[in-house]
Amino acid sequence: MITKAPQHCCRLFLPRTRLVTTSSISPCRAALQAGRTTLSTRNNLTAAPAARRSLSTATDALLSPRPPALAAPAFRAANLSVPPRPALALARGLHSSRPTLLDASKSTMTQYKEKACLIGSGNWGSAIAKIVGRNVTEHDGFDREVKMWVFEEMINGEKLTEIINTKHENVKYLPNIKLPPNVKAVPDVVETCHDATVLIFVVPHQFVKGICQKLVGRIRPDARAISLIKGVDVSAMGLTLVSDLIKQNLNVDVSVLMGANIANEVAAENFCETTIGYSDPDNAEVLKKLFHTPYFRVSTVPDVAGVEICGALKNIVALGAGFVDGLRYGDNTKAAIIRLGLLEMKKFAKMFYSGVRDETFLESCGVADLITTCSGGRNRRVAEAMVTTGKPLDVLEKEMLNGQKLQGTLTAKEVYEILSRQNLTHEFPLFTVIYRISFESLPASHIVRDL
Repeated sequence: MITKAPQHCCRLFLPRTRLVTTSSISPCRAALQAGRTTLSTRNNLTAAPAARRSLSTATDALLSPRPPALAAPAFRAANLSVPPRPALALARGLHSSRPTLLDASKSTMTQYKEKACLIGSGNWGSAIAKIVGRNVTEHDGFDREVKMWVFEEMINGEKLTEIINTKHENVKYLPNIKLPPNVKAVPDVVETCHDATVLIFVVPHQFVKGICQKLVGRIRPDARAISLIKGVDVSAMGLTLVSDLIKQNLNVDVSVLMGANIANEVAAENFCETTIGYSDPDNAEVLKKLFHTPYFRVSTVPDVAGVEICGALKNIVALGAGFVDGLRYGDNTKAAIIRLGLLEMKKFAKMFYSGVRDETFLESCGVADLITTCSGGRNRRVAEAMVTTGKPLDVLEKEMLNGQKLQGTLTAKEVYEILSRQNLTHEFPLFTVIYRISFESLPASHIVRDL
């Protein structure tokens, strides 16, 4: 028997279903629950027209990313209380964990739009911005604007953000490469991220913690992240992956993207592969659409830790390859360093993280990225210069990298701290000797003597 609902309720009369009322749940949630039930019986819908119109108007207002002034009257007309922002979290989809736009009057479901933003705008960040900016215009379901956080700098008297937004080029970190006009440079990281559903982290890993602290409580509750950052965080508590650092601070799902991807070559659209490590298959599907192109081929593997550790540790090995090049020891020696480096990368990953897959090391994030970085990356190049010039790495970093940072030296130091703390340096002779050459003035020739 159906009892009459209180006058303040938003109600739908549904065949073979119970009447949905607000007696035990909030008015907004009741309206959305009614919409879900309506959709589940959309082939036999006989909902009252007034209720259907009220639900549609209220739901549209609810899902507006920034409800206009007219949103409140829309909710009152439907006898619903005006929801606080972000009420978007109430509208979860029927077939996924992502929000959807419910339209009971048409008995249809329209997927909401994903909105991507980039946290970082260096050489690699700008190359990725070119890909993401194009892809959001080529796939349904993405908002066309892509905000990119830019650390504000003055270039010949002009703000870097203004140069990017007018000339569509990052003249400092990726010159002579045009960015899509829908990529918008923003100097404030909170403004960049506040309405995004996909946060793309692509900054030096030593800055991640500070950025996350600024974003706590300032991002959408349905957001998730992907890290393109190659490094680890070491504290008194031990080793923390960047993806875990983001997850712990922002309480979001975090995937990672790593691969044999030298930024200038990617920006020039030379073919390459990359790997996304994920824990949520639905997120992996969205992220593949965001990054995959005919020249930037994306594969996905359910191994966040394995993919990320490969991306971090290969920069240590690249320093060793640079020392070998500086000593003019030749390709045979360099190949040996690469092979031994891959073994230590795999051993470290297996020792400190459970569930790491052997196959991951054969993906682009593993052996391919290691070969590329040991052949043409910045860590190899600066390490070679250290041997040939006698200058320390930190001086060469400033002289050679135009404001970019070496990841290999910091990662080598952090990994050595972990190994020393646990008396494991003897099990990782290559990582250990690279650290000692970099920071303890050990002659570079020990790169082969101490193995």
